[in-house]
Amino acid sequence: MNQPIQLGDEFLKESISAFESMKKLADGTMSQLEDAHFYETIDPESNSLELLIKHMHGNMISRWTDFLTTDGEKPDRNRDGEFEVSRLPRAELLRLWEEGWERVFQTLRSLTPEDVLRTVYIRGEAHTVLKAIQRQVSHYGYHVGQIVFLGKHLKSDHWQTLSIPRKR
Repeated sequence: MNQPIQLGDEFLKESISAFESMKKLADGTMSQLEDAHFYETIDPESNSLELLIKHMHGNMISRWTDFLTTDGEKPDRNRDGEFEVSRLPRAELLRLWEEGWERVFQTLRSLTPEDVLRTVYIRGEAHTVLKAIQRQVSHYGYHVGQIVFLGKHLKSDHWQTLSIPRKR
């Protein structure tokens, strides 16, 4: 196997691993929360879990559907609507969450090492597949951090750590 192919393969594996790790952190957070927590914010400018889930779902479906062949910002996406409070039931929010991640993983697992340097578009801007994936790693990591922070805040003393506990 030549070096670029090996690097492409390793990049795709590491990207999948990074997304799996993010999802696990958010899943571990949401599993600790009560239904009402999904609609709480820490201030008027902050997003609730509901809004974060809706936004990530919208982004995931838009970005990863027909990833190699269409612009990652689909014309039917209603990004502003993702930030409107609708109080979807927890079960529906979790369905959207899983549907979005399923699309991410399905698409990533369909890519080949040769695809990594292909050109894709997001909002009309050319990206290598590598850059587009890294863009999403950063974006989802940002929002998963918000989810974990909010969950930890809401659970306070009852929070069960998702990593190595302090002083251990």
